[in-house]
Amino acid sequence: MTTQPETDGRRTAAAARRRARERDIIAATRALFDQRGVRDAQIEDIAKAVGINRAIVYRHFTGKEELFALTLVSYLDELCEQLAEAAASKKKPAARLSALVGAFVDYGVSHPAFVDCAQTLMRRTGPELLDEMSESALFRLGRGISSCLALLTAVLEDGVASGAFTIDDPVLLANTLYASGLGALQLARVGILVKEAAPGIPTVGTISPEQVREFMVHTALSLATR
Repeated sequence: MTTQPETDGRRTAAAARRRARERDIIAATRALFDQRGVRDAQIEDIAKAVGINRAIVYRHFTGKEELFALTLVSYLDELCEQLAEAAASKKKPAARLSALVGAFVDYGVSHPAFVDCAQTLMRRTGPELLDEMSESALFRLGRGISSCLALLTAVLEDGVASGAFTIDDPVLLANTLYASGLGALQLARVGILVKEAAPGIPTVGTISPEQVREFMVHTALSLATR
């Protein structure tokens, strides 16, 4: 009569330890991302930071892609909070959209590893991710992205309903702004514009994060009201 509860208790404790270890690994991965960037973060360094060997990391995650995806989720959760605050800070659709896009750019500029991690995963095809990640990890990643996109979509839909925006597909525009925004954030980091000084003669100019922010806000408003 007492064996089953004791077994259940041990299983519950083991599951709690596993979840705690996963959180520790993800936290260590993010710390390395923020310190060194995505490219320089190695599984050995992550394991060392947690005080385990790399084999244990692979017991918790199917591979590097899954670990990176779940680390991206931690950024997305933070981003979602900031987007929600920005969207709630204004009343009119155009002002809400401007605030939301501005918050996205501000977060990306402050967290370059978020941009790297998001772009790294976007370079993989859907079938590749399905092969390399568990269903639960894909679900968590999808939820993280969709939560951010839902805030943007809601602002766009409210604008359409009020007559402030004239777009046919708010979901498509929200996804487009997210994807193009990641590219613009990379431009903000590099700070260089390539152009022609004369036909066939390349040269470079400069661009600041503030200019990228202004451009992204202007582009979002233009696309929403075209």
